[in-house]
Amino acid sequence: MRLGLDIGGTKTDAVVLDDGGALAHRLRAATGLGADAVVATAVTLIERIASEAGLEPASFDSIGVGIPGQVDTATGHVWHAVNLGVDELDFGGRVSERIGVPVSVENDVKAAALGAYHLLPGRQQERSMAYLNLGTGLAAGLVIDGRLWRGARGAAGEIGHIPVDPQGVLCPCGQRGCLETVASGSAIARQWPSDDPIPIRSLLAAAEAGDGAAQRIRDSFVDNVAAAVRVLVLTLDVDTVTIGGGLSALGDWLLDSVREVLGRWAADSAFLASLGLSDRVRVVPAGFPAAAVGAALVGAGTSHPVVSLGEQRDERVVSWLK
Repeated sequence: MRLGLDIGGTKTDAVVLDDGGALAHRLRAATGLGADAVVATAVTLIERIASEAGLEPASFDSIGVGIPGQVDTATGHVWHAVNLGVDELDFGGRVSERIGVPVSVENDVKAAALGAYHLLPGRQQERSMAYLNLGTGLAAGLVIDGRLWRGARGAAGEIGHIPVDPQGVLCPCGQRGCLETVASGSAIARQWPSDDPIPIRSLLAAAEAGDGAAQRIRDSFVDNVAAAVRVLVLTLDVDTVTIGGGLSALGDWLLDSVREVLGRWAADSAFLASLGLSDRVRVVPAGFPAAAVGAALVGAGTSHPVVSLGEQRDERVVSWLK
């Protein structure tokens, strides 16, 4: 059995995969803020879910963790996990010391890419997938032939920092007008201040009611998400682009809107039409634990091709895929 954790800014998701790749157990808990609290959150959930499975942490075949920020997968060190209140942390080492067994650590978006690739329907026909994470920021994880593609320095998929407007707002990365500044949760919150804890919900309601400013922000958001899909296909020619992250909860509306933009571009460009962009994009089902599942697979080891989970999935997984 394999254990995977997805450490998010507010919640941490823990899952156990059985030997057939089915989801056997799942727990969620609030994530603590700051280095010590993040480590404590991980240790507590590992111990709790191991107890639920009737096991000790050392009994798992592997333990993997997906966490925001820059990750050294060889050492388990994490940098710049801003939403967790972490600047630098020997996360893997400290968690391993507490539970007494090795822990593999991966960036959360890359882990989610691996989880989506191996559990979403249709992958048996695909060699490649880009996982486009739309959350507070924007980034992509890339899976080629079952393996994560990190690039020469781990920056593969950081398309949120491709400038699209040289005169645009300053991005946290230091550049101006990056894709993330117009197609992310933080971009919506900046452009549409709201008391709603989910600003895009307020934005879409105002746009539907005829507010011109809201419509312009909404349309810019959708156009730039579509642009992110186009970038991923034009640079890597992946079989599919799977949209995940917090904003993927927009579901069919987001998918239909992005496909509409891609279709409009294809009508004006025979080249884009030949690529079938609209048919390549999909959205992760609501509630699907992609990052936690991917972390469990990362824990299995990345020096060899990731094992297939097969086409048999138990009902606890299938329910997320419908």
